[in-house]
Amino acid sequence: MLSERLLKELNEQVKYELYSAHYYLAMAAYCASQDLDGFANFFKVQAEEERFHAMKFFDFINDMDGRVTMLELEQPKNEFDSILDVFKAALEHEKFVTSRIYKLMDIATEEKEHATISLLKWFVDEQVEEENSMKVIIKKLERFGDKGHGLFMLDQELGQRTFTPSASE
Repeated sequence: MLSERLLKELNEQVKYELYSAHYYLAMAAYCASQDLDGFANFFKVQAEEERFHAMKFFDFINDMDGRVTMLELEQPKNEFDSILDVFKAALEHEKFVTSRIYKLMDIATEEKEHATISLLKWFVDEQVEEENSMKVIIKKLERFGDKGHGLFMLDQELGQRTFTPSASE
């Protein structure tokens, strides 16, 4: 059974995962407004992934006989200075989410809540992947800038991204 403290933090995480989806849709809208549909696709897929993450926490809370409580979401930032600015904001957001996962892991470890630790191990690995994905794109954007052939090629590449959860997820 989940402690009140852990249940409260898990419910907060559902909120943060849903907020992440909301934020990435705002980023997708910005990219689309810049006629960069591949970048918009990247963030739409990212939003799907975040909703999937929220549901992993949602289902886990229910499986552990906890009560999911839906919390209010803030309005995300909607304006950016450039595509590079969007990805830097996305990386900072992923670092925040990582800090939340680590906080949950600390609580679960302290409480010896092994089922939660098992769930969170998957998220720890996922956050390494999430942060790295943003860093790679930032490096590419810094290398060739926000204009020209490099931007066009990256837009085409990101337009191919899809979300298909694996059986292990």
